[in-house]
Amino acid sequence: MENSSGSGAQKSLPSTKSTSLFLQIVEHPDGTVTRPPVPVLPPSGDQPDADVLSRDVPLNPPNGTWLRIYRPNPLPPAAKLPVIIYFHGGGFVVFSSGTAFYHAFCEAMVRHVSALVVSVDYRLAPEHRLPAAYEDAAEAVLWLRSQLGRGGGGDPWLARHGDASRCFLMGSSSGANMAYHAGLLLTALELHPVKFTGLILNQPYFGGEEMTPSETRSEEDQILPLRANQMLWRLALPEGADRDHRFCNPVAAVPAELRHLPMCLVTGCEGDPLVDRQRQFVEMMEKEGSGGGATAVVAKFREGGFHAAELLDPEWAETLIAEVRAFVASAC
Repeated sequence: MENSSGSGAQKSLPSTKSTSLFLQIVEHPDGTVTRPPVPVLPPSGDQPDADVLSRDVPLNPPNGTWLRIYRPNPLPPAAKLPVIIYFHGGGFVVFSSGTAFYHAFCEAMVRHVSALVVSVDYRLAPEHRLPAAYEDAAEAVLWLRSQLGRGGGGDPWLARHGDASRCFLMGSSSGANMAYHAGLLLTALELHPVKFTGLILNQPYFGGEEMTPSETRSEEDQILPLRANQMLWRLALPEGADRDHRFCNPVAAVPAELRHLPMCLVTGCEGDPLVDRQRQFVEMMEKEGSGGGATAVVAKFREGGFHAAELLDPEWAETLIAEVRAFVASAC
């Protein structure tokens, strides 16, 4: 699932000097890409000695989408757990729920937040441009509603142990962009008995036509250099759209649905090329978000760091998970 190849001569060669995986994407004239190989892990299955169990279930087989569900082992006795729907990052173009570092991060969340996690493997661009990923996100939420609303007849892990009144949408990078847009889509849907009490946006991936200072400084960034950032948006956005499209730039036009979103946690760091975009988003949420006040958004920005730091630095992962745990507790 990680390495999708297309036919035809390549448009450009990735830089052999770059440490950025994104610059190793090879584009083909037929509109497909070859993605760089990355380690993929299977679900744990039913291992009695594992402290976190996971398994895969189909979401939409014709679309090739699926879910990886995680739960603590053993389960807390006679306790219902919050449910976190998680969207992985990758600029909408690379990675999956099975990618090793996202699999490990979801396991760590289950271990330390004490929650059920449903990681969504969604369709990738450019073969499936936005809003395909948003549609897959909404479909995952409706799937969750069907499982939690069956009075015990749905997925055994979720129906027996998931708390329908404590559900969250969470994502990292482009996955955080997905969580935000899925939240907007779902404000118009009847989700009973599922209640989403919070959005968790870790280093959300936003952009715009006019570059911010943090983007201007990112030409040599090791994780998300400027040319990679621009390429990812070109591959992900609808044909003909620029980076002020609402999928990319949320502050260009404030959506009316914003006031109906639940509490929102936004995390970021000063070393991320996207930090200026994230601060703009927080300002918009504080001014226009649910309740029209600063209580609607909790912003956590740290000095230093880099984009996707939680995947490569255990200390950053530990801090992020602690912030998630505190937010889940407060939102509930």
